[in-house]
Amino acid sequence: MGNLLYIVAVVLVIAWLVGFIGYSAGGIIHILLVIAVIAVIFQVIQGRGRVA
Repeated sequence: MGNLLYIVAVVLVIAWLVGFIGYSAGGIIHILLVIAVIAVIFQVIQGRGRVA
């Protein structure tokens, strides 16, 4: 499950970069970036909870 979150986060960041560089898609690309960041933060918090 953790690897899946990282894969989704990477895909969303790549989509954000493509949209930021190649297109002027407005807020939707930035929403994708926020979702990717939230997925990474969630994974980090979940990982620390398991170790402790």
